[in-house]
Amino acid sequence: MTTATSGTSSNPFAALTQGSAATSSASSSTATNTSSVSTAYNTFITLLTTQLQHQDPLNPTNTDTFTQELIQLSGVEQQLQTNSTLSSMSTDLNAITQANGLGYVGKTITAAGSVSPIQSGQAQWDYSLNSAASTVSLQVQDASGNVVYQTTGDTTSGQHSFSWNGQSSSGATVTSGDYTLNVTAAGTDGTAVTVTTSMVGQVTGVDTSTGTTELQVGDITVPVGSVTAIN
Repeated sequence: MTTATSGTSSNPFAALTQGSAATSSASSSTATNTSSVSTAYNTFITLLTTQLQHQDPLNPTNTDTFTQELIQLSGVEQQLQTNSTLSSMSTDLNAITQANGLGYVGKTITAAGSVSPIQSGQAQWDYSLNSAASTVSLQVQDASGNVVYQTTGDTTSGQHSFSWNGQSSSGATVTSGDYTLNVTAAGTDGTAVTVTTSMVGQVTGVDTSTGTTELQVGDITVPVGSVTAIN
């Protein structure tokens, strides 16, 4: 009968363990990693028991080698437990993120951007002048870029608020839609004054389908990171 002489052969488990760890670190999917390591663990057990079953009685597996293999088996088992823990943590973090987003619903937020929806018959913005100006022009544009309303704004340095009641310069009233506020300011010498514009609106929903929390203000999507104030 021909028998295996695993006691004198090279360790068959080292490459398996290293390959499992490499797969786990390279993949971006926790589920894929867990499946890969689990497969490696089962293969590891199969190889280990087969080695013991077919070892040469006259030349059994070296105890030092067997101990190293058991240590490597323990490492694969720990990798399985780590991946399971990371998967659970990821689920918990997603739940926390969604719960945090739900806390915004019904709140009025201020966020970077110049587009605001008509809500409760008006659209609102904040604009900030870097320095005092001699003239400030406010223009409200519809989704097609047409100017539907224009007026003058506050010329003092700092932050100001502007609310539009949805009535165009011709007297027509709009009840829905998204509108853009363009602010142009100039100093006494005619040079442009730096202006920062923010949208203001009430959060009506939360979207976490992309992996990040995005707030819905009407049909406008606002990343949570863009929010500068909550009222």
